[in-house]
Amino acid sequence: MFTGLVEEVGHIRQISKSGMAMELTIQCEKVLEGTKLGDSIAVNGVCLTVTRQGSLYFTADVMPETMKRTNLKYLQPSSPVNLERAVAAGQRMGGHFVQGHVDGTGTIIERRPFENAVLFGFRTAPELTRYMIEKGSVAVNGISLTIVDVGSDFFTVSVIPHTLEHTQLQSAKPGDLVNIECDMIGKYLAKWANMPSSQPLGLEKLKQTGFV
Repeated sequence: MFTGLVEEVGHIRQISKSGMAMELTIQCEKVLEGTKLGDSIAVNGVCLTVTRQGSLYFTADVMPETMKRTNLKYLQPSSPVNLERAVAAGQRMGGHFVQGHVDGTGTIIERRPFENAVLFGFRTAPELTRYMIEKGSVAVNGISLTIVDVGSDFFTVSVIPHTLEHTQLQSAKPGDLVNIECDMIGKYLAKWANMPSSQPLGLEKLKQTGFV
């Protein structure tokens, strides 16, 4: 489990591909503190397991399903990636609940200054936007962001200077492919609402099941 608060921007040091799988070696520093073999680190929002590590790098395997669903297959040596360690018990929870299980990808279609922030627009599939609401949460390349506007095949977010400075979005531009993870609560509610039931989904049922 992650929060979507990126701790560090690392860089791809080495890529070893084998068929539909690959091994990534990532140069970094901060996320290695307290990390041991078998721990999870989110790389551009994708939960990966540390298989080897050194003083300034770690290595992780990327399986075919992850290759298919994410932008990791397009990474090149020196590519910047957002990094976050898994949540530790007892620490403050910022951002929102992020699993590191990417739902799909989107394309940056707009980047423009807006007062003290930068507005980003993304084009993505209706299968993803159906889980999004205005002022709701979404993880883009592992960054917890608040949705400004959403349509059938697009959404926008407003990024504050601190987030821009400390994440891979600093160098992101229109045309770039990004990983998207929709809000976990929204996905559970949508599936539950479509299950056969003797009682229709309504305020009373939401109260009974503890959602409101």
